[in-house]
Amino acid sequence: MDIETFRYYCISKKGVTEELPFGPDTLVFKVMGKMFALAGLDAIPLSVNLKCDPEKAIILRDEYENNILPGYHMNKQHWNTVILDGHLKPDFIFQLVDDSYNLVKAGLTKKQQQELKDLDE
Repeated sequence: MDIETFRYYCISKKGVTEELPFGPDTLVFKVMGKMFALAGLDAIPLSVNLKCDPEKAIILRDEYENNILPGYHMNKQHWNTVILDGHLKPDFIFQLVDDSYNLVKAGLTKKQQQELKDLDE
């Protein structure tokens, strides 16, 4: 998967913005101002950080030990670094993005959740 495919999928989600708060090499995707995905733009192969349920993170790291690692420069209990070198299917990567987005969305304040819901109306 390339950065444009990953980027398009992330920004197509409701309430998502993209920023470069850590410099020109790290693209950050946020839902209602909260990070759910980061992409290292200069990494070869492409690597992304995604939030994950801590128990599921351990299982994924065991099952995909070459492609899913503890989150680089992140809380390793809650974040995974996913290496997008072609070994993981796009649908699986999209599911990991969905899981990250939904985890962050669930942690929003009630006010933020209502603002997100109101974006469609």
